[in-house]
Amino acid sequence: MTSIIGICNQKGGTAKTTTAVNLSACLGLAGKKTLLIDMDPQGNATSGLGFQAEGKNSIYDIITEKAKVSESIYPTKWPQLSIIPSDISLTGGEVELVNIENRELQLAEKLQELKGEFDYVIIDAPPSLGLLTVNVLAASDKLIIPIQCEYYALEGVSKLVNTVELIRENLNPALEIEGVLLVMADFRTRLTLQVIEEVRNFFQEKVFNIIIPRNVKLAEAPSFGKPISFYDRNCVGAKAYLTLSQELLGAQSKIDNKQLV
Repeated sequence: MTSIIGICNQKGGTAKTTTAVNLSACLGLAGKKTLLIDMDPQGNATSGLGFQAEGKNSIYDIITEKAKVSESIYPTKWPQLSIIPSDISLTGGEVELVNIENRELQLAEKLQELKGEFDYVIIDAPPSLGLLTVNVLAASDKLIIPIQCEYYALEGVSKLVNTVELIRENLNPALEIEGVLLVMADFRTRLTLQVIEEVRNFFQEKVFNIIIPRNVKLAEAPSFGKPISFYDRNCVGAKAYLTLSQELLGAQSKIDNKQLV
């Protein structure tokens, strides 16, 4: 059974793409056949895996019906991990969707053929609540919402939660919030501790136990086109995302260290 998980937050700078890339890589290391779909026109998840999208089909081609899903899935260098890439052409794709029938369901309809092909499909949504993000919400079974441990952490999140409710009522009644992920935590500051308390009071049991710390290695890894587990497996950021994958899987999954090269 394929589980489709959207990584969503309409604010930028919330480690959304970092989470999509590194969670996908950890799921692959746990032996789960995983597909990462880059739905952000910036294509950061694509480059973060060291994948070159030029000359290849992208998610833009899929949602505008220029290519099939099966023609747009590419293997990556990382174990059990494939990608549907993105590039700047997706910016125009949102405009083109406006004139397509059932425009909110284009992604959901296209992903039907993937059911059973992958254990997990992770979708990196754009930092907005536009039509592309609505497509992600309509296509996903579950959502992970990264929230930065900084001032105004909950600003706009209530709007996303309201949007989720509207999606449930009108497009995807099965959509659930898998969890809220606290990211970029600096435990030396009182502010971080206050934000953690505030988020946990608001979302309660929906907050993941693991908190992703601020980590220089996490910031460096994308420039090398590597998930953090393959850039520096011993850093705190790598260990945090490994723990996140274990929380998601509901068990202490075994990682084959021989693959971490």
